[in-house]
Amino acid sequence: MKQRHILITGASSGLGAALARHYAREGVGLLLIARNAARLDAVAQDCRVRGARVRREILDVRDSMALARLIAEVDAETPIDTVIANAGVEASLGGGGEAEPLHDVLAQIRTNFEGAIATVLPLLDSMRRRGEGRVVLVSSLAGRMPMPDQPTYSATKAGLSAFGEALRPVLAARGVRLTVACPGFIDTGMSRAYRGWRPLQWDAPRAAAAIAAAVERGARSVAFPLPLVMLIGLGRCVPAFVREAVLRLFFAVEIGTVHEKGAAPVVGPP
Repeated sequence: MKQRHILITGASSGLGAALARHYAREGVGLLLIARNAARLDAVAQDCRVRGARVRREILDVRDSMALARLIAEVDAETPIDTVIANAGVEASLGGGGEAEPLHDVLAQIRTNFEGAIATVLPLLDSMRRRGEGRVVLVSSLAGRMPMPDQPTYSATKAGLSAFGEALRPVLAARGVRLTVACPGFIDTGMSRAYRGWRPLQWDAPRAAAAIAAAVERGARSVAFPLPLVMLIGLGRCVPAFVREAVLRLFFAVEIGTVHEKGAAPVVGPP
C-alpha cells in the first residue's frame, strides 16, 4: 500500500488530537503541529504506539511565514498527501452583549482564517503537479448559521468555507480533492468553555471518524449532526426577519444566563 503522509494542525487536543489518533497506524506518517508542547508530546506518543511515524512541531499557526516555510520544507523531503487545517480558537461576547475585545477578534481571525490558509497554500502547487492530494478545511456549522454571541468566530468559519468552495474546482481539475468540514458542537476543552447551549454535541473521536470517512470518499463537504444541519437549512428558507427574531430570543436568554453567572469571554486553545 502507498505510504501516507498527513499534516494536522491544532493536534494537541480536541478534534485535532482525535484525528491524529484516528489516522495513526503502520504505513502512516504524521506531521503534528500545535502550541502546547506537553499535550502534543502525549498525542505524538499515542500515535507512535499505534505504529505511525510522527514528527511534531511546536508552532503557533498565527506565525504564518514560519508555518509556510516549515510545511514547504517537509513536503519537499516527504510529500504530504493530506493536509487538515484544524487549528482554531473562539471567544464569546460578554454577559451583557458587549463587543469582543480587539485582541480576541484578531486572535480568531489570524488563527481560524489566516492560519488555515497558511497551512494549505504551501502544498497546493506540489499536489497539483503530482495530480493527487486531499485538502481538509475544518470550518463549523457556525459558518452556515452565524451565532449572535460569537460573531467573529462565525465570520472566520464562513470565510474559510467560502475559500474552500472557491478553491475546490481549481484543485479538482488537477486531481486534488478538497473537503470542507462543518461540525456542530464537539466535546472538547474549547467547547466546554462555551457557556451557551450545546445541542446534539458529539465526542471528538466520533467527529474525527466522520470527517476522515468523508475525506477518504472524496466528499466536497461533511456536516453534522444531521438534525442540526437540517434545522439550519430550514432556517435559511424562512424570511431573514423571522430567523433573526428567533436567534435574538434564544441568545438573549443565553446571554442573560451567562451575565447572571458573571462569566467572561473565553478564548480556547488551538
